[in-house]
Amino acid sequence: MKYDKPWGYYEILSDSNDHKVKRITVYPNERLSYQKHLKRFEHWFIIKGKALVIKNNEEINLQSGGTIDIQINDWHRIKNIGDENLIFIEIQTGSYFGEDDIERSEDDYGRAQKSDN
Repeated sequence: MKYDKPWGYYEILSDSNDHKVKRITVYPNERLSYQKHLKRFEHWFIIKGKALVIKNNEEINLQSGGTIDIQINDWHRIKNIGDENLIFIEIQTGSYFGEDDIERSEDDYGRAQKSDN
């Protein structure tokens, strides 16, 4: 199933009680909110495109084959800085994987609060 968002979309590849795996597509020049999670870790693997990741205010450039780990309580966001769709795999581990485990501090789409969007 495809979940449309203002920045692109994601698909859930695997969902169980000990992990969740998403395939995330970010359109050119779009970015996700600057956010953190209280109950999950994330591992991102870039499949295609060029990304600028902000992790705890540090800028990190990634491209195809690049990876990054996001710990619980790390502030983070990803932006597509290329001309084609950015595609990455997100592997979540932890105690809870609901979309309401998101606290946003900045958002281009008016969602800068804890929500389920």
